[in-house]
Amino acid sequence: MIPLLHDFTGTTVLVFGGGPVGARKARRFASEAEVLVVSPEFADREFDGAELVRAAPDPADIDDWLERTAPALVVAATSDEAINEAVVTAARDRGVLVNRADRSGKREPGSVVVPATVREDPVVVSISTGGTAPALSKHLRQELEGTLAGAGEMARVCGELRTELKSRDIDPDRRREIVIDVVNSPAVWTALRTGASNCGQVIEDVLGEELYTKGDRP
Repeated sequence: MIPLLHDFTGTTVLVFGGGPVGARKARRFASEAEVLVVSPEFADREFDGAELVRAAPDPADIDDWLERTAPALVVAATSDEAINEAVVTAARDRGVLVNRADRSGKREPGSVVVPATVREDPVVVSISTGGTAPALSKHLRQELEGTLAGAGEMARVCGELRTELKSRDIDPDRRREIVIDVVNSPAVWTALRTGASNCGQVIEDVLGEELYTKGDRP
């Protein structure tokens, strides 16, 4: 499998299944997409803003649901294998991304796996074991949460610093050196993680040092 990132902003994610797995999938996508969950009953779980539709579709009804909702992704998360098979078939016939949540390990070609994710916006790191070891994915995600602390702020520093250096006509090779030095600086990481410095302060310090030392370089 090859990992990709997909922007679901402004799209619909259709989830079949209102159990714990369906609820988890709904929460995962509701921060970005319009999520519609179809199920005859719903688990006592949070669905975080997803629209819940109480219905018990037959396999023959699944294609009609896709026709009406035009989802960017459909999730098969019911306890009925026939329904899940119908979801996969209908999605493939329509060229829609599909995630089948009732099977682990072996996946049909073209299927989507929703990985464990560590998010430090705009930095996103995803972990997948191909569905074979969810416990390992969870463990690695927890390990990475500490490692990535401050990564979001560092990404903002790098982006704004590159823009500022370019506006000052700093040589491209020198711009690259400066940004690499910032990323590799334990002091900057510590300052961002502890709040001792923010993005603007780091950029101001870097620019001040660059302007100070620029006259010393040949």
